[in-house]
Amino acid sequence: MLTIVIFALTSFLIPKYRPTVSLFIFFLIGMLMFQIATDYYTDWDISKKMKIIINRSLLLLIICGSLLSILLSKQKVFLSTTLPDWHKRVTLPLHSIKMPFFLLLGLIGSTTIFIPLLFLEDISYTKSFVVYGLFFSIINAFLEEFLWRGIMLSSLKINVSTSFAVITTSIGFGLIHISIGIPMIMSLLFSLGGIFYAFLVLKTNSIYPAVLFHFIINLGMVFNGWIF
Repeated sequence: MLTIVIFALTSFLIPKYRPTVSLFIFFLIGMLMFQIATDYYTDWDISKKMKIIINRSLLLLIICGSLLSILLSKQKVFLSTTLPDWHKRVTLPLHSIKMPFFLLLGLIGSTTIFIPLLFLEDISYTKSFVVYGLFFSIINAFLEEFLWRGIMLSSLKINVSTSFAVITTSIGFGLIHISIGIPMIMSLLFSLGGIFYAFLVLKTNSIYPAVLFHFIINLGMVFNGWIF
């Protein structure tokens, strides 16, 4: 609550940062609602898998809060919801590469998450487990990418530097995984994934490749027994 008050005062005193501060305020309000809703179902007599699915679905509360901020500030924000331009060349530090090859490299890198499966023998891949993995991965990948790269990144880079937008959203992306039981250190490491997804969205002007790669990573983590 104190953080929200500080942001509100900053918005009042420095109009230049009003859209950015408003975004953070409504994000925090959404986070508060998210936490209240999460605490509400904690004692329900349901499986841990179902609790995780509900937790990920409740990201909609944060998304709605963030979108409300954009509507109230009357900003035109590009949410990166277009498809990649397949004819575009992606500029990298030392050279450029055609979009299809760029995405193929990202796809190959993402599928390496399944390599540990070659060495696992104690996980039972029942039908319900596979369905859970698919359902969790779809919901989590789409909602997280729409929130962090579709809304937060695109909104912040309009009003502040792109570097600040990438770092802020990537750290937030990592830390929010604490809500599903991921340890602090591991959640911070997930911030590196946030940087990768941000880079992907900025280079393709689309969240869809990030959603796809995020889905693959999530599915691999479930099938490896890291999230269940």
